Amino acid sequence: MTPPSSPAGSTILKDGLNAGWPICLGYLPIGMAFGVLAQKAGLTPLQIGLMSIMVFAGSAQFIAVSMIAGGASAPAIITTTFVVNLRHVLMSSALAVYLRAAHRGALALFAYGVTDESFAVNLPRFNARSWSLPRALVVNHAANLTWFVSTVAGGIGGRFIPEGALGIDYALVAMFICLLVFQIRKLIHLLTALVAGIVAVGLALMIPGNSYIVIASIVAATIGVIVQRRLLRSNSNHG
Repeated sequence: MTPPSSPAGSTILKDGLNAGWPICLGYLPIGMAFGVLAQKAGLTPLQIGLMSIMVFAGSAQFIAVSMIAGGASAPAIITTTFVVNLRHVLMSSALAVYLRAAHRGALALFAYGVTDESFAVNLPRFNARSWSLPRALVVNHAANLTWFVSTVAGGIGGRFIPEGALGIDYALVAMFICLLVFQIRKLIHLLTALVAGIVAVGLALMIPGNSYIVIASIVAATIGVIVQRRLLRSNSNHG
């Protein structure tokens, strides 16, 4: 194994940080916003830090805190966050193609750090064959450290911030809108996003709870796949 102080180790660290700094920069306000909301929901800075280490999933943590504040039961919180995080199976499957030769321990460490943002950063670089597992690990865990520090800082400082101030309750929505914009690169992506939004809004008016999010995602993804396959067949027939 190459020592961290070696030129190769320094290059890996530099490459990973160069790729991951936008994630870290984005996590600072989002993490602090989560810490403030969690503090308002009754969690201590220690509990917030433990959640950020053990869960490390922004959307799941926001949802869990919201449910805690609403008095939801533990089974309901666990089930909801599990369903919300099922997308990690798809993300991990897409990344696993490039990590077949990796050691299981390194894979476990990498899998722990997979988030929407690190996936969006690492996958294009793996596709371009210009990336490696050590560099991806730097991206994942630089983001992990930033998230932990920022959430705890928000939990400590939350007592000094009035509830709902500074638009903090909109932070998670803003983050996902930003992620969506950066992921839309083709017309099919825009179509899928629109279908998901329309279906989610329609279902939210008809059914209680947060299950409409998962249902809308499945419906939109299914329609997107069907439309894309038909377009590919049409293009191949014309070709």
